[in-house]
Amino acid sequence: MTDTATPQAINRFWLDEVGEQGWYLRSDAVDAEVRRRFLPAWQQAADLAPAWADTPEGALAGLILADQFPRNMFREDPRAFDTDPLARSLARAAVANGFHLQVEPPARQFFYMPFEHSEDLADQDRAVDLFRQHMPGENLRHAEIHRDTIAKFGRFPWRNAALGRQPTPAENRIMQAGGYGALVSGKLSLADL
Repeated sequence: MTDTATPQAINRFWLDEVGEQGWYLRSDAVDAEVRRRFLPAWQQAADLAPAWADTPEGALAGLILADQFPRNMFREDPRAFDTDPLARSLARAAVANGFHLQVEPPARQFFYMPFEHSEDLADQDRAVDLFRQHMPGENLRHAEIHRDTIAKFGRFPWRNAALGRQPTPAENRIMQAGGYGALVSGKLSLADL
């Protein structure tokens, strides 16, 4: 195990080096740095993340490794979603253990993101409930948009290309309008589709 394959290294990098301002910005430099430093750890995530999951800090690192890092390492690639089932399993256990309440916002959101990233409506409802109870505000708004998208389409249209899925006409309209960004900005409403 390299020195980057530790909970401390993962949390320090994501929380302190990248930080809240960089978590959701598309950055080729950040993506490359995540790949350079953490690809070997991600390849071992099925073993590493569960081994760390007995503390709030370890669970947080496992969630970042399984849920956040692949989205940076593998943009527009189906591997971005390969460890989503692991992330949901880790999140279920961490929430059941109350670890999410032992981590302060804004890092707390990473305990809820695996549910928000799921294409299952029950997981989406859980994400909305968790954000509503423990992190209302902008994070809740994003969770509601994700949930409403799954309620409407049963999947995320912005994943279709990466996953080789044939889009519906309504999904094409949302992507032509700007995808998720169009929903967030209010340029497009799911009710319009």
